[in-house]
Amino acid sequence: MADVKTAAVKATGNQAGKPKNSNNFWINLIIVAASIAAGWLIYLFVLGSPSNFKDAEMHIPKNFQGNMYLGGYIVPFLMATFFVMLAFIIERALTITKAKGKMDNAEFVRKVQYHLANKNIDAALAECDKQSGSVGNVMRAGLVKYREMTSNNELNTDQKILSIQKEIEEATALELPMLEKNLVFLSTIASAATLLGLLGTVLGMIRAFMAMGQAGAPDAAALAAGISEALYNTALGIGTSFFAIIGYNFFTTIIDGITFGIDESGFTLTQSFAANYK
Repeated sequence: MADVKTAAVKATGNQAGKPKNSNNFWINLIIVAASIAAGWLIYLFVLGSPSNFKDAEMHIPKNFQGNMYLGGYIVPFLMATFFVMLAFIIERALTITKAKGKMDNAEFVRKVQYHLANKNIDAALAECDKQSGSVGNVMRAGLVKYREMTSNNELNTDQKILSIQKEIEEATALELPMLEKNLVFLSTIASAATLLGLLGTVLGMIRAFMAMGQAGAPDAAALAAGISEALYNTALGIGTSFFAIIGYNFFTTIIDGITFGIDESGFTLTQSFAANYK
């Protein structure tokens, strides 16, 4: 009966997870589509405003926005990658900050160790509620199994420890994907933005050399437009890539710290049980 209940719970969890994953896909798709739309709207109506040019028909720029408009049609896509990067940096910052919890992991583990040494499991569970992060969630799952094993007379000590370890591993498997979700967008943008900027640079240099290669005097306006296209695309691509790399490395460093705290909490539970319930 217990196996049947466990299977039912797992099946229910998987079914509940499918709509959530599907929702995440559509939310991510909406963010990307909205970013592309925002990039084009800014390019056409803000950067392309006639007030940014001395001669609107000839597109002779008179300010920074006008020069950026001359960057060409790669510019709105580069702005879109920046908006996508910014959206997921904010989303990851909110999620990972919450996952860190309200208490330092080392301090939290020490408090749990103290309560377990005194065989006060309820106080240890209360500390998990106070921590309210990923480490606290995994520790709570392990402590529930820990308390169950203290009154179990059917298994030996090694089997009880293995049962606690299995519970911790299952809780960890639920927490880590949530922490790492959407980081792939930042890592992809870090590479794609640079390449997209280089594509704009190449296109701009082609235009510049075409203007220089014309018979007679080179077309100064076309030459300037080509150089602007090259430089602004390069700047936008490198700038977006820079922030994406910083964000990705920053979040992975925090996740590594949380993962270490989870590992430490699992080790604490098994060692405590082995010492107190031989």
